[in-house]
Amino acid sequence: MSRKPRFFLPNVPVHAIQRGNNRQAIFFDDADYKAYLNWLKIAADKYNCKIHSYVLMTNHVHLLVTPETSEGLSRLFQYVGRFYVSYINKTYGRTGTLWEGRYKSNIVEDEYYLLNCSRYIELNPVRAGMVKSPDRYCWSSYKTNALGLADSLLTPHPLYLQLGSNDGIRQLAYQGLFKTSFDIRILDDLRACLQSGTPLGNDKFKDKVEQVLKVKVGQVKRGRPRLKKV
Repeated sequence: MSRKPRFFLPNVPVHAIQRGNNRQAIFFDDADYKAYLNWLKIAADKYNCKIHSYVLMTNHVHLLVTPETSEGLSRLFQYVGRFYVSYINKTYGRTGTLWEGRYKSNIVEDEYYLLNCSRYIELNPVRAGMVKSPDRYCWSSYKTNALGLADSLLTPHPLYLQLGSNDGIRQLAYQGLFKTSFDIRILDDLRACLQSGTPLGNDKFKDKVEQVLKVKVGQVKRGRPRLKKV
């Protein structure tokens, strides 16, 4: 069976996830998270990928990243994987694959979905019941985006910068995004597009993608609309 094509455009944000094989752990100690972030920073600089948000969970990784080229993100994951898998195998005396196949991803429309996607990523530890609030989790971008903690890995997206005229105002505005409940329909769209690789955005955005790439990007399968929020 042929692989579903990826839809990448230079300078268009991408939501990406990579899971451990059979959803097994990929991080075992604090040193592992630090090692992964170190190679991620090197790869982001090397392949011109601007990382806006991230979370490192026990058995998977989420990134919100804008690559400057259509090949940048793939090369980033290849670079990190090559060094990190070798490090894990050597450190823990293991062999075999670490990842569950290739990473999954979808491009994201800026205006409506990008900050929702960032919030979705940084709320992963809360949804998983690991912490009660995102500021309690060490291995995500929340403390930088919301609280101003220095992190050289991150590059603010223009939409984030538009949240306020200075760092303090932007951080307060970003915190405010986390005080409202997620509309279940947005959650469904985020998850369905990531799973299928379908561009996340309105019809106008998808039409633009199809015109540039000259391919049909398809539609996300959705269930019956629900009005409740989570």
